[in-house]
Amino acid sequence: MHRRTLPLLAAAAGLMLARPAAAAQREPFSDAAFDAAQAAGRPILVEVTAPWCPTCRAQKPHVDAVAADPRMAQAVLFSVDFDSQKDALRRLNVRTQSTLIALRGREERGRATGITDGAAIRELLLRALS
Repeated sequence: MHRRTLPLLAAAAGLMLARPAAAAQREPFSDAAFDAAQAAGRPILVEVTAPWCPTCRAQKPHVDAVAADPRMAQAVLFSVDFDSQKDALRRLNVRTQSTLIALRGREERGRATGITDGAAIRELLLRALS
């Protein structure tokens, strides 16, 4: 190997190691994507939000923190817009915004509406892993 190539390879390896840890895959809700995640038995997080909802805004940083947890690397986080995705609300049996749901494949592991405590949100959403 050429002497000038070695430092470049070392720098490239360092950049690869410095990559952020894996996080949950974030997607807007669609029937096809949700069905595929369920069929694969993946951990699934669902957040039902509305842009005008102060509780949803309070939940967001806590949901984002859980989604960024390296243990959630295989998880999918689906966002459902409360105002425009009424079919998804019916499918998920959701009646109000600020609803959070944790599933593992087709099995629902937890659900809560209106919670804003970070520890409670974390505990709820991590149920998707067990």
